[in-house]
Amino acid sequence: MSTFNQGHALVVGIGGDLPGTLDDAQALADVLIAPGRCAYPPGQVHLLTGEQATCAAILSTLDTLAQSISSQSTVLIYFSGHGYRVTSSMGTAYFLLPHGYDLADLAGTCIRGDEFTAKLRAISARQLLVLLDCCRAGGIGEPKAPGLTFAKSPLPPEAEAILAEGQGRVIVASCREDEVSLAGKPYSAFTVALLEALSGKGVDVQDGFVRVSDLVLHAREVVPQRTGGKQHPTIKFHQADNFAVAYYAGGAKEPQPLTFPLDPATAAVPEPPARVDLRGARVGGSVIVGDLTVDRGGTFVGRNQVFIEGDRQETGSDQ
Repeated sequence: MSTFNQGHALVVGIGGDLPGTLDDAQALADVLIAPGRCAYPPGQVHLLTGEQATCAAILSTLDTLAQSISSQSTVLIYFSGHGYRVTSSMGTAYFLLPHGYDLADLAGTCIRGDEFTAKLRAISARQLLVLLDCCRAGGIGEPKAPGLTFAKSPLPPEAEAILAEGQGRVIVASCREDEVSLAGKPYSAFTVALLEALSGKGVDVQDGFVRVSDLVLHAREVVPQRTGGKQHPTIKFHQADNFAVAYYAGGAKEPQPLTFPLDPATAAVPEPPARVDLRGARVGGSVIVGDLTVDRGGTFVGRNQVFIEGDRQETGSDQ
């Protein structure tokens, strides 16, 4: 078996009022370092769960990643927890809520969207994939604090700024702005899809590599089906190459399916109907990663309303 030496990762599950995030993060980290699967070097996968997943620890580990990778590295960042948009008389701010967050001290215990973006910007890897399993059902609901309005939000808007700064930048959120990320057994619907894709399920070419398009297309197809249309992952990129995220079978070519029981929220479903495959084609400098239509604003709109943003230079359709 081979080792995916260029792979580095930060995997976070905040625990606390979201106990399922601990299992989600552990399962993802296990697949990443498994020699017969993603084959990341174990010393290059940083797992922070529960009491380890504090604001300070997450920011410090992002700094460690920035200092330890090379320009040829592939970096994967996964965060399973709360994402909230907060509106006050001072304006609107986004926060990722780590373990030990305190709504009375957001600035001191949570990660601001602009702070998170600054840490991502410092990571000079050729390829960066950010996976946010945020805004989970059964979380803190609608908290009340004087002068503050909280809204669930899956993606820091500030993070989109990094998409224009390099070709290998992709951000995937587990749901739309008006949805919640659904928990499940043994893992959340979104995390199950990631685990399956990282093990080779649905790869377009069986050459041993999981690519960005393989991962996002699988999540885009199965998550809405398994949640009864209640959850739709969203993908954002700008001129992104369809880069390899990991091995799926330790360098071998035969996929290694995962097996675990699923509850109704993540139950097995029939294979989706055939689709027009335009993966790899370029429109206005951006790579199409699925069966998409393109409007004149430059926004690619998928069959399940996944939004993939690219250049605003061409208009076309895959129909």
